[in-house]
Amino acid sequence: MPSEKILEKKKQAVSALTESLKNACAGVIVDYKGVTVAQDTKLRKDLREAGSNYMVVKNTLLRLALKEAGIEGLDNVLEGTTAIALNAEDHVASARILSKFAENNKTFKIKAGFIDGAAIDTKAIKELAELPSKEVLVAKALGGLNAPITGFVTVLNGTMKGLVVALNAIAEKQAANA
Repeated sequence: MPSEKILEKKKQAVSALTESLKNACAGVIVDYKGVTVAQDTKLRKDLREAGSNYMVVKNTLLRLALKEAGIEGLDNVLEGTTAIALNAEDHVASARILSKFAENNKTFKIKAGFIDGAAIDTKAIKELAELPSKEVLVAKALGGLNAPITGFVTVLNGTMKGLVVALNAIAEKQAANA
């Protein structure tokens, strides 16, 4: 009987993990070996503030959950100590935080990840981490949209000024003739 309870708990864990994977737009799998409790606490806090869910997982359970979620190509990295950071809204938050953490902690390694259900390697995660934040990208886009409008307004102002000068000259000429 005890083995049935254990099996049922594992099934529930896989089911919950599968649901988390399906809801996530991005995930990063790491090897957390060598991380102190204080470092782990700070890392978890940073990830939580960015909207990411970070958890230590058993490789076999994660392998089953990835398969059920339809995410393929990550089985080869599921060995050793494994943790995963999932984010349902921000594609780059987890990658940025974990990449920065890995730079400062040589034993902490990024294994792989996924974006919108497609597996990505460590190189892609690093590239993702170097992208500007969403707010910066929006500001740049709005700045790009605003520049032509500003130029157009300047041209219109110049045209209007020229028209006013011409009309004023005509009015002065007619006043002088009258």
